[in-house]
Amino acid sequence: MSDVSTFLPIIGLVLFGSVVALIGGVLFLYVRSLTKTLTRYSVPFAAGVLLTTALVGLLPEATHQIGDVAFMITLLAFIGSYLFENFATGLHHHDDGHADHGGHTHVHAVKESSVWMVLVGDTIHNFIDGVAIAASYMVNPGLGVVTAVSTFLHEVPHEIGDFGILLKAGWRRRSIIVVNIISALFSVVGAAAVLFIFAEIEIIGHLLAIAAGMFLYLGSSDFLPKAQEESKMMNSVAAFILGTLVIMGVFYAVPHDHPESGVDSHGHAIGVDEHDEEDDDAHEQEEDDHSDEKEVDHQLEDDHADELIEHD
Repeated sequence: MSDVSTFLPIIGLVLFGSVVALIGGVLFLYVRSLTKTLTRYSVPFAAGVLLTTALVGLLPEATHQIGDVAFMITLLAFIGSYLFENFATGLHHHDDGHADHGGHTHVHAVKESSVWMVLVGDTIHNFIDGVAIAASYMVNPGLGVVTAVSTFLHEVPHEIGDFGILLKAGWRRRSIIVVNIISALFSVVGAAAVLFIFAEIEIIGHLLAIAAGMFLYLGSSDFLPKAQEESKMMNSVAAFILGTLVIMGVFYAVPHDHPESGVDSHGHAIGVDEHDEEDDDAHEQEEDDHSDEKEVDHQLEDDHADELIEHD
């Protein structure tokens, strides 16, 4: 079980990555003029954030923990995300209005059943975000910070899309905010599951690989295609590169030392090394005791020899 020194930072990062990201959705509800600009640049920016976090942070750390099997798990998570989004419900949702050749936006009606599928997918996604942040932090606090920043940056356009769908379905603003806050809090549930249930380093390595696969899927198949629709090519490319550079900068600026009670810089459990050191100390002590016994035996033999000489 994790102590308070680990629990509080993780919960803080999770709340930042998911709940605070609701600000983007609230801006959509009350400042609609900012929505188009925010979406135009935040979507390609989020694509760069997701792909960089997955390839530079999550996947390398997963391979340190569980070896090359992390690549297979990442691939399976990528495929699983694709199947889930196509046959169950989308992990991410964007405003589904489209513009015709005259630039007029057409808004499609949204069925109530589709709304609840959106909310279920959003809740599952928030749960996984919490898992990713907690698992990252437990093996590498710096990576946990990067993952939380990445989650925040890609959740902003996500929340804008969700709020737009709920508005089209006829939901009231207050209800939209309350439901999305409840959904966002499931990220805390995901973090708690990692802290108190899956807190074994091999399991956490698998979770990191799964998170990498999902981040790769969302960045490459959801955000990048949407970025090409929302903005001009040069603007999209610039925002994408900026997202990549920001996460690279955060990744190298934040310390990457592992917790003392966790693993070393190569992902090996420190406890194992300490156990080996204890065994070495015990072995050395046994050798010292054995040497002392030999010295006593030699002393007794010398005393016995002296007695024989005196007797003769």
